[in-house]
Amino acid sequence: MLHDPERVAEVRAWRAKAEADLRAGEHGLLAAPPFTGDAMFHAQQAAEKAVKALLTWHDVPFRKTRDLTEIGRQCIAVDTSLEDVCRRAERLTVFAWLFRYPGDVEEPPLEETRQALTLARDVCEAILSRLPAQVRP
Repeated sequence: MLHDPERVAEVRAWRAKAEADLRAGEHGLLAAPPFTGDAMFHAQQAAEKAVKALLTWHDVPFRKTRDLTEIGRQCIAVDTSLEDVCRRAERLTVFAWLFRYPGDVEEPPLEETRQALTLARDVCEAILSRLPAQVRP
């Protein structure tokens, strides 16, 4: 089945950004010392962009938000089988801002960062695998 080329291109762009954020997060852990705060930010961003890819594919409008609870609910409304992974992803929301600005918050521990990236990877795989082949590489 052929789909609107503009929608296909937009979903591909969301998917590519999600994958780039996963790579950026993983690269942040290779630095010495590791950029754990930045990696956490990219974990949140990857999950957010994967959800937005699915919503875009299904023509579901969404607000300009970083809130994975809000857009996760929209995602679940489209595909109830994503409920578990979307609910788990909610904990990533805070990383959109928590380590982004100077303040009292210390960089997150390496193991917590690895867990966040693993969760983001799980979210991306679960959601992006439900997109049609024409929007995947």
